[in-house]
Amino acid sequence: MIEYSEKERRMVLKLVYYGPALSGKTTNLLQLHEQLTRQGRGELMVLDTTGDRTIYFDLLPFFLTAPSGLKIKVKVYTVPGQVCHDATRKAVLQRADGIAFIADSKPAEAQNNFASFDNLERNLLVVGLDIDAVPLVIQFNKRDLPDAIPEEELRRAWGPTGIPVMMASALHGEGVAETFRTLAGLVYDRIDARFDLSSGHGLTRDMFVRQLSSLHGGEEE
Repeated sequence: MIEYSEKERRMVLKLVYYGPALSGKTTNLLQLHEQLTRQGRGELMVLDTTGDRTIYFDLLPFFLTAPSGLKIKVKVYTVPGQVCHDATRKAVLQRADGIAFIADSKPAEAQNNFASFDNLERNLLVVGLDIDAVPLVIQFNKRDLPDAIPEEELRRAWGPTGIPVMMASALHGEGVAETFRTLAGLVYDRIDARFDLSSGHGLTRDMFVRQLSSLHGGEEE
C-alpha cells in the first residue's frame, strides 16, 4: 500500500510495531528515536490511552533522499496491545508497508504472543493485506530477564514461519536498531521490485538501510 507520486518525486512508507500489551513496542520506538542521529529525525509524538500506560500510538517520521532526487518519508507507528483497542489496531494497520511484531520473552506471556500474532493476521485480512506478502520481522524482547524463554526454544517454535526472528532487550537498547534495519531491508526488497529503486533511482539496498538507520540525507518539505 505504498504511497508514491512520480510527479512530486515522493514516496511515503508506513512501518507498524505490533504485539501484545506491555511487550515493549513503545520502548523500542523510544530507544530507536534516541539511538539514531538527530539530522533529519522527526519529532516523536506520544498519545496515552486513558487509564493505562500503554501508548495509543507513536508517530516517528524519518526522511531520506535517493540519488535521483526521490524523497522517501518513513513513518513508524506502534499500536496498543489490549484487546479493547482492536479497532485502533485495525486503523493503524491500514496501508502498512512493513511490520515488526514485538513479542514478550517471559514464559507466562507465550500464549499472549500467539494470540496477538493471530490477531495481527486476522486484522491484516480485514484491512486488505496479506501476511505472507507484507514485510515482517519478529522480535523477542526482554531477553535480559532471568526466566526468559531460551532462544533455541523460541527459534524452534517460530523458525518454521520463515519470518526473521530477532532477540532484544529494548530497555537496554539491545537489538532495537538490528530489528529496524532487518525490517528496512525487507521493505526495500518489496518496493525495489515494484519501483526499481536500484536502477531507476540509484538507491541500493545498502544505501537505503544505512541512510534510514542513520537518518542522513533528507528533510521534510
